[in-house]
Amino acid sequence: MEKRFEYSVQLVAVFVLVAGCFLVLRPFLAAMLLALVVCVSTWPLYLRLLRSMKGRQNIAALTMTLSLVLVVILPLALVAYNLADNVTAFYDWVRQATEAGPPVPPAWLKEIPVVGGSADSYWHQIAIDPEARTALVNHLLDPTRRFLLAGGILLGRGVVVMSLAAFVSFFFYRDGIALTRFLSGAMDRVAGIHEENVLGIVRNTVRGVMYGLLGTALAQGIVATIGFFIASVPAALLLGVATAVLSLLPIGPPLIWGSATVWLFYQGSVGWGIFMLLWGVFLISGVDNVVKPLLISHGSKLPFILILFGVMGGVLAFGFVGVFIGPTLLAVGYSLVQEWVASPRYSVSQRPRDLIEREADQPREPE
Repeated sequence: MEKRFEYSVQLVAVFVLVAGCFLVLRPFLAAMLLALVVCVSTWPLYLRLLRSMKGRQNIAALTMTLSLVLVVILPLALVAYNLADNVTAFYDWVRQATEAGPPVPPAWLKEIPVVGGSADSYWHQIAIDPEARTALVNHLLDPTRRFLLAGGILLGRGVVVMSLAAFVSFFFYRDGIALTRFLSGAMDRVAGIHEENVLGIVRNTVRGVMYGLLGTALAQGIVATIGFFIASVPAALLLGVATAVLSLLPIGPPLIWGSATVWLFYQGSVGWGIFMLLWGVFLISGVDNVVKPLLISHGSKLPFILILFGVMGGVLAFGFVGVFIGPTLLAVGYSLVQEWVASPRYSVSQRPRDLIEREADQPREPE
């Protein structure tokens, strides 16, 4: 009875301690998870850098952290700033254009099959009816402006979390070897003989998902920038960076190249508008269907539905940085469950080696 009471007190004390630690670290949980994902993904690069710097851990960790700031955080901060600035400028321009009345509809609009005549008639109605123009602005532009500004704020918060994650990653890099030994010992106590296999699954899955997400974003950004330059779309480089950032969301790139297509048609560049539409459908969005599964499959065969849920659920749980954290957590959990199901605790193929050898040495009965 006394031992049970002591055990219960110890269990309650451990629970209170874990709950208290969680409450203290909860504001920094997203940054810590993101830093852990980034460090695991770039750990081979850090080890090579550490060897080239003759084991100077502080300098190597600082170099990796500054590289993260320059390559990821600074471009995201510029995109967030320009997005908020350009949304306001675009809204003001549309307001002024609406008050002055829309221009004459282009001649090609009426020639579009099925919807051309209706669109041309509605355009003329908007041109002669100020109340219809005001209603159109209130129903379309105001919600769009709020949505884009909310996206800019979400992106800005993501930049703040990434900045904190970069700070945390410095310590993960510097003390990573000691942390790896500690984690290996802890996993050995938890997973036993499967410790190396579990750590390998986690490592390969994290790298596969991160390489898939970032590789796809980089490829889509480059392809989109080339297309914008060819079609002479203004701010092609900025739009390319925005495409790379929004490629982490399922409907992100079509918002960018679709807007560029509409702008080209509005300017009367029908040929370039068709070119941009085809370029966006078959190349920019096509990259997502080819590059992402190819890269992710190297580390984890994660179903598309889990990637989608991971991105959306990660954003809801952790903000913009959840785009990286959500799919990674689901991928690790999915891979570990697959390994657990495929590796029963007792099977002929996984018996201890000495038991198999003893059975092989035993004489068989004559048939």
